[in-house]
Amino acid sequence: MRNRLTLLVPALLIAAGAADISAGPPAQKGEPIFSDDFERSDLGEWKAVIPTFTVEGGALKGIQTRDDHGAVGRVHRPMKDVIVEFRFKLAGSTGFNAVFDDQQFKGSHAGHICRVAFAPKQVRLGDDREGVMRNDIFEMRKDPARKAEAEKLLVGRGATANVSISPDAWHQVAIEIVGDQMRVTLDGKPAGDLKSPGIAHETKTSFHFTVNGPGVLFDDVRIWKAK
Repeated sequence: MRNRLTLLVPALLIAAGAADISAGPPAQKGEPIFSDDFERSDLGEWKAVIPTFTVEGGALKGIQTRDDHGAVGRVHRPMKDVIVEFRFKLAGSTGFNAVFDDQQFKGSHAGHICRVAFAPKQVRLGDDREGVMRNDIFEMRKDPARKAEAEKLLVGRGATANVSISPDAWHQVAIEIVGDQMRVTLDGKPAGDLKSPGIAHETKTSFHFTVNGPGVLFDDVRIWKAK
């Protein structure tokens, strides 16, 4: 199956340039906001906005079951500067996105604020609010006559880093958002850094996974305020 919306974002971020990984100190974990180890059989607080998500064998499992969009599983928490950690296993999937949204914000498509997209060979960081999901840019990119104009507005709004993600192994992720900067660590190593104004959006109301393909497993999802 193909996810037309989520495939659009990685294609652009590749063109946006390589991730500039900051050498600065990591953010510090503050007050816990959310924690889930999936030791149960139901979804709990997770909402399957677009099916299909299940809890199986102590993990959250997402499978794309619609041709027009990946599966979306969301948890609602008000947040701004945060540290998010989780483990994942691709389990045959072509990739997934970890996305921060503000459902009350009308300036971007579906209230998307920022995201990290994971694929077997790349990690991509994106400022959705001021990038591909900003309403005017989103519409411009649909028009072939205005696509070049839109691309100029996207400079600096995304970054990529080359990685190697084994589909048969569990991997550990940490995403830091502090002000207008977002940093990603994969298996304990720096994997990407993006500084862009939309990331500093005052309130992210939710965090979600968008899964493409036959399935991704997630476990040990933790969110803290960042100090």
